Amino acid sequence: MPDPVIQVVGIRKTYGALVAVDEVSLDVHEAEIFGLIGPNGAGKTTTMECVEGIRTPDRGTIRVLGLDPVRDVYALQERIGVQLQQAQLQKRIKVWEAVHLWASLYRRQPGIGEQLLAQLGLTEKRNALFMTLSGGQKQRLFIALALINDPEVVFLDELTTGLDPQARRAIWDLVRGIRERGKTVFLTTHLMEEAERLCDRVAIIEHGRIIDSGRPAELVERYCPQRSIVLVTDDANALERFGRIPRLRDIARQDARYTLSGTGDEFISDVIACLSEHRMRVSDLRTVVPTLEDVFLELTGHSIRD
Repeated sequence: MPDPVIQVVGIRKTYGALVAVDEVSLDVHEAEIFGLIGPNGAGKTTTMECVEGIRTPDRGTIRVLGLDPVRDVYALQERIGVQLQQAQLQKRIKVWEAVHLWASLYRRQPGIGEQLLAQLGLTEKRNALFMTLSGGQKQRLFIALALINDPEVVFLDELTTGLDPQARRAIWDLVRGIRERGKTVFLTTHLMEEAERLCDRVAIIEHGRIIDSGRPAELVERYCPQRSIVLVTDDANALERFGRIPRLRDIARQDARYTLSGTGDEFISDVIACLSEHRMRVSDLRTVVPTLEDVFLELTGHSIRD
């Protein structure tokens, strides 16, 4: 297996008595979207800034594309693209001026910036002032600036925070497009749905420590294997029939509404087979599948929003 694009081993970062990052280790592989996920204040941004070379860890080692982000900072800057969480531009800079400026910093032709504006749907806004852009348009511009040097690795910090659902999904499509071009994406987010929809692998961080990591589906299966079906039926024998379903763990009933909970990949199929076998009429049916939100709750004992 090829070496990781990003390799972090045992880094620690403190600010006085505050331990922001505590013995964090992680690997990011080529052409994947890797998410560092956790609540605000968990240490996500500090970890990312250490990996980017913006901050120096107190101890531990970091390699990005085989380079030390502190010692090899100038060589690394040529090969990575960065979007910072609190990124801002001058209020009166025009969109085209921003991309041309960034292109000149990386000794790239201005046409590269114009191509990115077209790809990100910003051509019509090229003459607009930065301060007049919507939140989604600003984020697309920051993605354009992060991509202008054709980086091998792209860092995105809380990219969709504060955006409406439509703008958020548009940004997700753009990030998937970055990966499809063979780039590696390292992002942070406290939005569990975003991590689940977007990331190939995630690491969950809490109080500066990595709790666990893996593919979202693997983490859900590991910590929250239970599945539920909520259905409505007037069948007089429903309770008895449901009680014989294999892998059933629990039945909750409220009038004609039943919530059936069980484990295993076949549980939902078993419920459907029961309904079919007994020709039970159902007026409503939906499945309830655990998410990364449930994984976080299981691991920490509290919601990510607490």
